[in-house]
Amino acid sequence: MNLSEITQDLNPHQSQAVILDDRQNALILAGAGSGKTKVLINRIAYLLTQKNIHTDDILALTFTNKASKEMRERLEVLLRRPIGSMWIGTFHGLAHRLLRAHAAKAGLDDKFQILDQQDQFRIIKRLMKECQIDESKFPIRKVQWFINQQKDNGVRHTDIEAGNNYFVKKSLEVYALYEKHCNNNGLIDFAELLIRSYELLKNNSELLQHYQLRFKHILVDEFQDTNEVQYKWIKLLFNGKNTVFCVGDDDQSIYGWRGAKIENINKLSSDFAPLETIRLEQNYRSTGNILKASNALIGNNSQRMGKSLWTDSGDGDLIDLYEARTEIDEANYVVGTIQKHINNGVSANQCAILYRSNAQSRAFEGQLIKYNIAYIIYGGLRFFERAEVKDALCYLRMMENSADSVAFERVVNFPTRGIGNATVEKIREFANQQQTNLFQAAISIAPTLPTRAANALNTFIKLIEQMQDEAKNLNLPEKVSYLLKQSGLIEHYENDKADKVGSKVANLEELIAAAEQYQHEEDSEMDETTGFISSASLDSNGETSALPTQNVQLMTIHSAKGLEFPYVFLTGMEEDLFPSRQSKDEPHLLDEERRLCYVGMTRAMKKLTLSFAIKRFLHGQSFYSYPSRFLKETPSECLNEIKQKYGATQQNYQKDDIFNQDIHPQNDGDLSIGRTVKHAKFGFGTVINFEGKGDSARVQVRFKTAGTKWLISAYANLQFV
Repeated sequence: MNLSEITQDLNPHQSQAVILDDRQNALILAGAGSGKTKVLINRIAYLLTQKNIHTDDILALTFTNKASKEMRERLEVLLRRPIGSMWIGTFHGLAHRLLRAHAAKAGLDDKFQILDQQDQFRIIKRLMKECQIDESKFPIRKVQWFINQQKDNGVRHTDIEAGNNYFVKKSLEVYALYEKHCNNNGLIDFAELLIRSYELLKNNSELLQHYQLRFKHILVDEFQDTNEVQYKWIKLLFNGKNTVFCVGDDDQSIYGWRGAKIENINKLSSDFAPLETIRLEQNYRSTGNILKASNALIGNNSQRMGKSLWTDSGDGDLIDLYEARTEIDEANYVVGTIQKHINNGVSANQCAILYRSNAQSRAFEGQLIKYNIAYIIYGGLRFFERAEVKDALCYLRMMENSADSVAFERVVNFPTRGIGNATVEKIREFANQQQTNLFQAAISIAPTLPTRAANALNTFIKLIEQMQDEAKNLNLPEKVSYLLKQSGLIEHYENDKADKVGSKVANLEELIAAAEQYQHEEDSEMDETTGFISSASLDSNGETSALPTQNVQLMTIHSAKGLEFPYVFLTGMEEDLFPSRQSKDEPHLLDEERRLCYVGMTRAMKKLTLSFAIKRFLHGQSFYSYPSRFLKETPSECLNEIKQKYGATQQNYQKDDIFNQDIHPQNDGDLSIGRTVKHAKFGFGTVINFEGKGDSARVQVRFKTAGTKWLISAYANLQFV
């Protein structure tokens, strides 16, 4: 393969990035739709073919299984040969590979199992119950989030001082118990993969030196999404003699809520000096008007590295801005417009409805059903998260390793075989006392149980032992097929009257297909079955993959990152919804909300429609809204404003008085929506909603300095101005 083949489809800036000196560290600041994946793939091809770098010398990191698979496939097509065992994959996938290769040095059993979010939740819940920690005061998911957040920051419970914070103090207690439980049972959660692999390298200098010398080129995609421990991981592998090649976009950093640190992309120039920055600004996705509006919007964020997207494909249509009375009116307009597109020959799957909150989907679903338009909500349960699939995988795990206590608890009485909670609790207590796994505890305790319970437990024990024995010589697909029948799962779900369409049986059959399609790396540290189980666990914790569909796509804006659609409807453009209420008083959070809006707008290829509602029913409450400040930040010359005859507002949304709009009042004597009032403590404000009448009325007031408040009329002593 010659150089011209590698660079023939690249623009000058893309080409500059691809053929950059192989001794040079680089940040490729790649705007939305600028061809960053092509640059990353062609850079690897350049190193392999033009610089004679071996595949084993390259470490290529991505964030989703879908992205890593696409990168591998496209690279093999470009090179016209397989790339074998090249270390190309997600941070978590490659951290897992590292831990499998050096389990003992990492303090892990060589048969360690990966916990998904659901299993982690159940373990934390049980530990809190055993310690009598009140979950009403310490919500389990909040404690779970706390533990994962510390790990994402590379912090152990022993590194944290709780001080006077009682929540932190209790959460640290649970963190310590949870860590001990995982260590005793050979378990590792998703966040632990990264921190444990980082600690493995940090605490083993010879091993670290080996990988520093091996990985001569470290390439990272979506660098703006790295968290603290991921950044430390990369920095640790860098020794000044190897190089880093990072591709990212600070304007698309939208995952701060799950640990991503936008600061990381700014630290590159000092931590990996000398660093060359190359900007990719030519956009191959969107029209000129969409890009002009997106550039203007994101320009309101001051802490940017700076770039401006452009296209040579023309301005295209103006962006439609629809003003709706209610969320139902908004949904009716959006779906009605989609119906017109479909009538004109547009495929339904070319249309995407994006929203800030999942709760917004209800109104759109209702209208899509009314119009008889098929749709799919993107971001639901992944295949390997489905209950019936997890049931089957737990049987497979028990067949491979009967010491897997998490799998034991899930299938010991499923399908039902007469083993009650009291029996399981006795097994658990015995296992804790004897420091053994649940399966061995079950064998030991069975003779001490009443006859009925003992028989039921022995039936399960014999089933697992029989399955282990008979599956020894089966390949992976045969094992999966065998366990589905032998365990009784297929029979159970075939007789499940609640599953009228047979989707659960179909999913179990699909698991066999997944096993057949699984490609096991020959030089892997794991056997084929362990590799498949681990792959399933990693997939269930990763990003949702887009499924091929002919339906209209509904999703949150976060879920839409990395995707593109010809027709995009960005909905709910209202203050306190988008941007969210929580972000308004925190500049860094407001900046992230604006980046999220930028991501939503740049998903559109051909036509972008923005919409907002004057009145919205959400989370069980009806309220009046102001148009989002992001609409004010969008140039008026890019917009085509659409208003119905009823005209919910009477103003141009580009004016400086956007937040002082005239909402048509609904009167209750002196109290009316749109009325200016004065409060002794909060000052001047505008009534935007109220419930009830007289002294018992609740009034929602948006104050100029104190934000929005709900007040009881009898006690508020509001003065009408």
